[in-house]
Amino acid sequence: MNINCDLKSNPWLYRFAVLTAAATFLLLGAGGLVTSHEAGMSVPDWPNSYGYNMFAFPISKWTGGIFYEHTHRLWASAVGLMTTILAVWLWLKDSRKWMKWLGVIAFLLVFAQGVLGGLRVTMKMDSLGVFHGVIAQTFFVLTCAIALFTSHFWIELAAKQKSFSVPRGLRSHVLFVTILIFLQLILGATMRHQHAGLAIPDFPAAYGKIWPDTSPDAIARYNQQRIEATNVNPITAFQIVLQMIHRIVALVIFAGVAAAVGLSVKRLGGKDSLTKLAVFWLALIVFQIVFGMATIWTNKAADVATAHVMVGALSLVTGALWYIIAYGRSVKIQEAETAPLEAFGALAANK
Repeated sequence: MNINCDLKSNPWLYRFAVLTAAATFLLLGAGGLVTSHEAGMSVPDWPNSYGYNMFAFPISKWTGGIFYEHTHRLWASAVGLMTTILAVWLWLKDSRKWMKWLGVIAFLLVFAQGVLGGLRVTMKMDSLGVFHGVIAQTFFVLTCAIALFTSHFWIELAAKQKSFSVPRGLRSHVLFVTILIFLQLILGATMRHQHAGLAIPDFPAAYGKIWPDTSPDAIARYNQQRIEATNVNPITAFQIVLQMIHRIVALVIFAGVAAAVGLSVKRLGGKDSLTKLAVFWLALIVFQIVFGMATIWTNKAADVATAHVMVGALSLVTGALWYIIAYGRSVKIQEAETAPLEAFGALAANK
């Protein structure tokens, strides 16, 4: 396929795509506050809110958990509208066929996300909350990718008459770490939607040990202490093991991103834009670990736990965009228009 040399950036389309991605990020934060405050069922009906049309629900009734759940619904509606506008705009004004279909995929994802959120309420199924959270992360990556593909930076990259190749081994390493972050977010969403508080209340130890005792007697003792201290729901051995795996994977991710920085410096040079992005990625992972520790030390304070979720989303999208840019830099110029779809295909196949 020959490159379309006449392709030009559309500044207003790009700005709107960035705005949609930013709104999606804030929506992730709003959803995180709903879960952190355990307010997911504060409004028991859907699509109405206590019998009112969602958009006519009186502000005077936005109290307690209702505030978090209802504002989350309103913000989700705004993001849905923005995504619809973005999809239509791409279909009408972007000459790249694959971009038109990315807009359609974004629209279908946000529609599915809305339905899934509604079913979570009407069916009263916490497990749907996990899928709701995972799709939200995927949708955020997609909106950020669309913003990248509509940018002047990407169009200039596609128009280059020579490629600035990124070693395949380095690209594969970043792809692996990004997928690991995605799996870690699934693990975190699973823990958050169990509504059992902190399965392990201390850090860096775990019930005073490197690996906690998960025998039936130990679990009974832990739950007795939890009831006496905070009167939270009981935990199981499975939940404790799940949290220990979450901690171990966090260390593996940190090591993987640190290695990505080292490899980028060695293979690309310290001044390369992808090296700088890798350093930013490592900083995000450090913040993510700090917020994870603070979540435990503050007994899962809602704002801290939500910050942990939001930085995790930024970590995922940074790795994904790093890989897409590296892939776009490395393919032959004749393939530049299909590079984004092939990169997404590689991400999806490995997920």
